[in-house]
Amino acid sequence: MNYETVIGLETHIELATKSKLFCACATTFGVDANENICPACMGMPGMTAVTNYHAVTLGIAAALVTNSEIAATMTFDKKSYFYPDLPGGYQITQMFAPICRNGWLDIKTATATRRITLKQIHIEEDAGKLVHDIVAGATLVDFNRASVPLAEIVTNPDFRSAEEVVAYLEKLRSLLSFAGISDCKMQEGSMRCDVNISVRKVGDVTFGTRTEIKNMNSLRAITRAIEYESERHIDALESGSNELIQETRRWDDGKGITVAMRDKEDAADYRYFPNPELLPITISDEWIDSVRASLPESAEAKYTRMTTQMGLSDYDSRIITGSRALSQIFDETLRDFSKPKDVVNWIMVELLSVAKGDNKGEDDISIDSKKFAKLISLVDQGVINRTIGKEILVKILADDIDPEKYIAAHGLASITDSSFITRLIDEVMSEYAASVAEYLGGNEKAYGFLVGQVMRKAERKADPKTVNEMLRAELKRRAN
Repeated sequence: MNYETVIGLETHIELATKSKLFCACATTFGVDANENICPACMGMPGMTAVTNYHAVTLGIAAALVTNSEIAATMTFDKKSYFYPDLPGGYQITQMFAPICRNGWLDIKTATATRRITLKQIHIEEDAGKLVHDIVAGATLVDFNRASVPLAEIVTNPDFRSAEEVVAYLEKLRSLLSFAGISDCKMQEGSMRCDVNISVRKVGDVTFGTRTEIKNMNSLRAITRAIEYESERHIDALESGSNELIQETRRWDDGKGITVAMRDKEDAADYRYFPNPELLPITISDEWIDSVRASLPESAEAKYTRMTTQMGLSDYDSRIITGSRALSQIFDETLRDFSKPKDVVNWIMVELLSVAKGDNKGEDDISIDSKKFAKLISLVDQGVINRTIGKEILVKILADDIDPEKYIAAHGLASITDSSFITRLIDEVMSEYAASVAEYLGGNEKAYGFLVGQVMRKAERKADPKTVNEMLRAELKRRAN
């Protein structure tokens, strides 16, 4: 309790461009190793870089959603260091004139609302990726990621807990994904962060010895790493040992510890100098205004609209606005079926259930919203029951079928003929007289069994509401 943890983040976001930052190679994730490379992104001598206009536009959008001050002129610089996955021996980044500075985000935790300030956002190219092949006993290099455009978002050391860090990253991911700046898929590495952490006595104004935990891409792992590293620092300070040095560490999730990688470099170690091959880029007010006009509704604005204007719950609204894909499905479906509570219910209960069964995350879900709206409408009108509706939803997702044509072709329309349902109820009550007696004797569970048997005989096509009303009435008649 006598110490406080001080944390700053460097969050790397892959910008949502189709081509790399300085060449025309694709940025597609998951392709074969070294498929998307060329002499330019491999850093071959004599190759001239050409800046991706769309990447800069997305950088401006990132500045706008983080309340940052956009530079009138930005430049690119060379950051020199030698590593196997950096083919040119340097990284093109922004040191002297980044695209923006001095932004901020407000975050909420269980106990408070705080403002996190940003030092800057700069655009840079990504490095390649080392692949440690245990079978071959070698380390291989995949350069597909080399020169993929990144925005590095650097905060000031404003965080005091892992809870605040997680709240910030969730807020940042929501802002950037909704604006189409990045898909922010941490599991694919398109959002990852370096955690700079130190510990000091409560009341001290000077910072303690800082360590950096590199390339974190899981909120759970980030939380565990911060808690472990904070305790490690406190133990070192309490014991009076000299083991705390400024260094870069990695997180071993299996062992639950951080492991030293190398001494932490300072800016001078990288020998930054202006890139003579890339001219300064002027960012006009007209360019900024056009980007601002193109930004969609933010997650926060949508949450407010859902809870205040549509009467939806806090929980449902947060789930929908927590994913750009779910939010788009909600909006597009609502255009053709104007009952928000029903649409949310189908997304939350049915759509997410099917996606989970297919091992898909929320942002990986894709569905024809018109067909989805038609399906919900057919259930709402009683044309089919919800059980059949769930089955048709699976077919829409898998085979993109038309729900109305599928219902007609397979004879799935709900049976509402009271005489037919009466006959089925009589058959069930005759065949399962013991269950009828149990229900009449006060066993409510027996009722569910009887309903299930009627639905089975109707091949699940009977309208459940009608079945329930008629079965209750018949049981009541027999009880009297």
